[in-house]
Amino acid sequence: MPRLANKVALITGAASGFGLATAKLFVAEGARVILTDRNATDGEAAAKALGPHARFRPLDVAEEGQWQTVITDVGDHEGRLDVLVNNAGIGLNRKVTEMTLKEWRLVQAVNSDGVFLGCKYAIPLMQQAGAGKTQGGGSIVNVASVAGKVGAPEMSAYCASKGAVTLFTKSLAMEMAYARTNIRVNSVHPAYVATALVEAHIAEMPDPVKARKFLEKLQPIGRMGTVDEVARAILYLASDEASFTTGSELLVDGGMTAQ
Repeated sequence: MPRLANKVALITGAASGFGLATAKLFVAEGARVILTDRNATDGEAAAKALGPHARFRPLDVAEEGQWQTVITDVGDHEGRLDVLVNNAGIGLNRKVTEMTLKEWRLVQAVNSDGVFLGCKYAIPLMQQAGAGKTQGGGSIVNVASVAGKVGAPEMSAYCASKGAVTLFTKSLAMEMAYARTNIRVNSVHPAYVATALVEAHIAEMPDPVKARKFLEKLQPIGRMGTVDEVARAILYLASDEASFTTGSELLVDGGMTAQ
């Protein structure tokens, strides 16, 4: 049986990168998937390519009203929500002394506030799906980063936002567990992965070849990860195979934080 058979999943930032790879894997594993993203053109195209078990809804995760609209829509159309993947995020490379307050707040709004809002509005609908179960139930997977575990120069805003996601995840996991909601909450922490965003960053460097080798060497395994490797980690936490796992940090970092 497919690992997500009969489950309904909502994924943010699903028009590209980790989100799109996860959406593809979820559909292949039997889920009905709602892809969300600010990029409506690519999001619509992605959902169409995935077939009848996927659909797209526009969503800026930093906007509370848009979350309310999307969750209401899921309740009206699917009648339930089993899996929430808070994946949408943005990065910023800037020295603290050169960063504006507006830039700082934008990173926190998308990366941290977006996760909070997703959980706030998804949980009531997820509780309906998990009511009365001792296994299965709901699963929230928050995509954090190794930057939520260790610091990095000129990445203070990003590290702060992902650190917030890391501890928010643990706190919410305890809240859900002690309330016996049957909703699990876990985080995934990728290191450098060959996404379109990372590839674009490398291409902008004065010496792209040198920049790529530098990023590869940051992981002891000797290479960057792939979006599919991250998606498979998300799939595990979303599935009933992880029914006794909550409040955990799943590192997908090629050994980067083991040093």
